[in-house]
Amino acid sequence: MQFSSGCERSILSRSFRYEAESFAKGVRSTAASTHPAVPQGRRRGFSNPDAQETKEFVAKQAELSNTVLADCDNWERLKKKVTSLYNYPRYSCPFRHGDHFFFSHNSGLQSQNVFSSGSDWITIRVMRVKDRVVQPDTLSWVKFTSTAWTHDHEGIFYNRYPQPKTLWEYYAKLCHFGNVEGTDAGTETDINLFQDLCYHSLGTKQSEEILCWRDSEHPAWQSSAKISDDNRYLLLSIRVGCDPVNRLYYYDLTNLSEDLIALKGSNFTLPHIKLVDNFDAQYQYVANDGPVFTFLTNRSAPRYKVTRVDINNPEVWSDVIPESTSDVLTVAKCVNKNQLLISYMQDVRHVLQVHDLQTGAFRCGIPLEFGTVSDTSGRREDSEIFINFTRFLIPGTVGSQIFDRSRFRTKQVFVTSKDGTKVPMFIIFQRELVRDGNHPALLCGYGFFNISLTPCLSVSRLVLARHYGTVVAVANIRGGGEYGEEWHKAGSLRKKHNCFDVFISCAEFLINEGYTQSNKLCIEDGSNGGFLVAACINQRPELFGCALALVGVMDMLRFHKFTIGNLFHHRLQWYSPIHNVWRPWEKLKGVQYPPTLLLTADHDDRVVPLHSLKLLATLQYTLCTSSTKLHQTNPIIARIDRKAGHGAGRPTQKMIDEVTDAYSFLAKMIGATWIE
Repeated sequence: MQFSSGCERSILSRSFRYEAESFAKGVRSTAASTHPAVPQGRRRGFSNPDAQETKEFVAKQAELSNTVLADCDNWERLKKKVTSLYNYPRYSCPFRHGDHFFFSHNSGLQSQNVFSSGSDWITIRVMRVKDRVVQPDTLSWVKFTSTAWTHDHEGIFYNRYPQPKTLWEYYAKLCHFGNVEGTDAGTETDINLFQDLCYHSLGTKQSEEILCWRDSEHPAWQSSAKISDDNRYLLLSIRVGCDPVNRLYYYDLTNLSEDLIALKGSNFTLPHIKLVDNFDAQYQYVANDGPVFTFLTNRSAPRYKVTRVDINNPEVWSDVIPESTSDVLTVAKCVNKNQLLISYMQDVRHVLQVHDLQTGAFRCGIPLEFGTVSDTSGRREDSEIFINFTRFLIPGTVGSQIFDRSRFRTKQVFVTSKDGTKVPMFIIFQRELVRDGNHPALLCGYGFFNISLTPCLSVSRLVLARHYGTVVAVANIRGGGEYGEEWHKAGSLRKKHNCFDVFISCAEFLINEGYTQSNKLCIEDGSNGGFLVAACINQRPELFGCALALVGVMDMLRFHKFTIGNLFHHRLQWYSPIHNVWRPWEKLKGVQYPPTLLLTADHDDRVVPLHSLKLLATLQYTLCTSSTKLHQTNPIIARIDRKAGHGAGRPTQKMIDEVTDAYSFLAKMIGATWIE
């Protein structure tokens, strides 16, 4: 799809060309070399969101995007339909504490509670359940926290970071930047270091709480705390990055009161004992009988197993449920005194079983349809459990009638990748579809951090399927956890090319099998999935008719320098999106980049917005301002949301607005027409 007025329509005016050229040059120089004396927040390349040049660039790009989106058909109709289908009751998996059951609920279009404009920062408050009175306790500067209540309900273990403004003020004074008061949480780019585990006693100020764990020699390490079911031990999981590995420490809570008194006002921490002191495997607590602990682990088991150890004899581990030869053990939960609720993933679909805690013996299966167990709840003392189950066409029992399921079919296929690996992919399409290659299609994927894309409802994608006749495909590419740790590692680090190869093979499959054609095929995903989209349009710009990259990681050379980016990525240039933009028409006659919409948010402190802004400037400069002859006529624009973060915590209305903009752009670019 091309705009009739060419590049002037996609970039609007010479002033935008100048902006793109100016900022792209700054981006390149920043990526190549940075001055160590200048903090990241004040360097060029959009690192400082409060800089005037950044604000001006964002404002002009917003104007450009609004002009392009205003020309998209059926915007109001699409928004109305998405809004109506979002309007169904949603419930979380209930869980019991004391005499009460707790769950979250949204009646349909309610906005959920949002902390710090949607950033990863949260504030913890305490409510007295019996009369619903909110207590004065306020815990700030909390991010990626665990919450472990002592069984006497007198206090809580949780995780926090130093206040970012304190670090920023230090940098400002060092480099003479003047006043930086009023830093808005979620817009900072400083690296998050020195996460503490603290104990907060109810009714006290946050400044009076007691430090329980900190590793000053390893500032990037994070911790999460859990109290054992018998209230005897505090278990501490130490991790760095997103690989499924952790160290495992424990502390005997018998003398907690005395130890907390002794630690007050000191720099010492609780005397934890190191059960596992390396990052060779992952360990998740399942149950314990005194000093005998049961864990879910991938230790010498890429598809996971249940194992047991006596902490008084830590060298001897024994398997309770051995590793499966084909399926991935995803959940092991102790319920009903001495039973294990087990969930396996078989070819990206979940099955539930009950086993004996002591022997690991199989007791029975729990019948499920094809789909995903997204959550379970239940404790060892509970004789009842709750299961949150979803499918592509079913959000849950309450909302199961929001769409006519009989109109659609879900099919699982296995695509042969470049190296011969069989990769699963789900395809959702209307039952009467004829595979003549004339249908719009949307291909999604992820392939990072051991995360599996199992069947789940997406209202917005079903709107595409129902009202634009779109084929929706979800590719389970390597780098995820669909087949265990070996599948994850096969798409990581130096093998990251497997992710791109597989995703491209899935796109070619949809075309070769007659579901769609290249100019009607859109690729979409977010976060590291946004990075996947950007990397693939760099590699195969002719294969796609549209690209939607949400809050993507686009600068692999500097991602480790901002907020929590240091936990995620190794600096590899060969697939970094902003460092691999090229002019495809110089090698492939008539080929240009597909219409591309980059989506980001000003309070995204997980993947800071500078990634999308830098890629935007680089694309516009390389494709539209560096050539005397016009070749790139497809639009390259960005949608920059305000007072929003990486995704979690966004109000319902913001999600609806984003979907409407993105999918009306998609429909316009691939020529999809509305079907009533």
